[in-house]
Amino acid sequence: MALTDTAIRAAKPQAKAYKLADEKGLFLLVSPSGGLLWRMKFRVNGVDDSGQPKRIEKLLSFGAYPEVSLKMARARRDEARGQQADGVDPALKKQQAKQAAKSAAVQTFAVVARDCIEKNRREGLAEATLAKRAWFLKLVSPSLGNRPISEIQPIDVLQAVRPIEAKGKLESARRTLEFIGQVFRFAVANQLVPADPTRDLRGALTAPKPKHLAAILEPKQVGELLRAIDGYRGGMTTQIALSLSPHVFVRPGELRKAEWSEIDLEGAVWRIAAHKMKARQEHAVPLSRQAVALFRAARDLTGHGRYVFPSIRTPADHMSENTVNAALRRLGFSGDEMTAHGFRAMASTLLNESGKWQPDAIERALAHKDRDPIRAAYHRGAHWAERVQMAQWWSDYLDQLRRDGAVVPIRRPAQR
Repeated sequence: MALTDTAIRAAKPQAKAYKLADEKGLFLLVSPSGGLLWRMKFRVNGVDDSGQPKRIEKLLSFGAYPEVSLKMARARRDEARGQQADGVDPALKKQQAKQAAKSAAVQTFAVVARDCIEKNRREGLAEATLAKRAWFLKLVSPSLGNRPISEIQPIDVLQAVRPIEAKGKLESARRTLEFIGQVFRFAVANQLVPADPTRDLRGALTAPKPKHLAAILEPKQVGELLRAIDGYRGGMTTQIALSLSPHVFVRPGELRKAEWSEIDLEGAVWRIAAHKMKARQEHAVPLSRQAVALFRAARDLTGHGRYVFPSIRTPADHMSENTVNAALRRLGFSGDEMTAHGFRAMASTLLNESGKWQPDAIERALAHKDRDPIRAAYHRGAHWAERVQMAQWWSDYLDQLRRDGAVVPIRRPAQR
């Protein structure tokens, strides 16, 4: 006979626990202390001790009455029976759900983010990039750090980056949002969350205006800059680094971290290890006669150590990231006129405007990453002979600009 609320309320505790049966395996366990606990008895396929098939009896708990009413208990029973009809053990499913909830509680955003950054470290990401991602994590930790990552919604992410945007740091806000998206994509790949909530936030932040690094691009002004570098009166290694920058036009960090073991002066080539490159691929730089001469001058000063341009304060370390920019400031060039990174823009602009070299060769010289992996695999080995010729032409061109300010005629793009 099915239970009623009247019968349940009339149940009195006894010396031993007893059952009040409902229907379809559901019953109420009345404990000696007066507790009323919902239980469901069911059977699943299993094996006995000898390995023979056997039906095994199990119990499923639904909570206590009256917090779980008779109607609610029956609904949970029916749900469990439906799972059983689908071949699912409802007790095991409940246990797995509890374990998943427990795991989700400890898988906070900060924990997952640190795991993601550690994976990036194992993959060889540059230390500077890792430090930047750790900084992004620090920015959002007050609002997201201790939250279970599975509970974070798009509005939570937006509220975490809005304060950065409100301070006018639009680029930082954008990059912080990108970092949060990277963490969530890592979580999706590891089955911690079903989706990345940042995908619904495209266009939510104010887009920062593109900021171009200052560079001197006019040939006459390039000549003035090169003559100013010749007159630099600071440290010799700094002057050589300044003088070499326009010839090799690598990224400032790649120049600062140059090691003697990478440089083959006889073969006139500098091979930069993949872990130092932005694209994480080894980059070979053909060296002109002028570049080789500058490296030889540096070797007389620092060839006994690891780095071509060691730190003044700590010779075992490489040159500071501010050294070349500070030297440009000493020469009278403001940050709005020229930067260490500007030597790359200078070379890119004037080499392209010369009309003498294939754009792909120039892109390879700049170590720009090709988005097409098949094309990238081809171009890594292509254009080397052209790049060797281009390196020498470029150094000769710089020398001519330095000597007398004369400008080698170049073919400008046709006006449209």
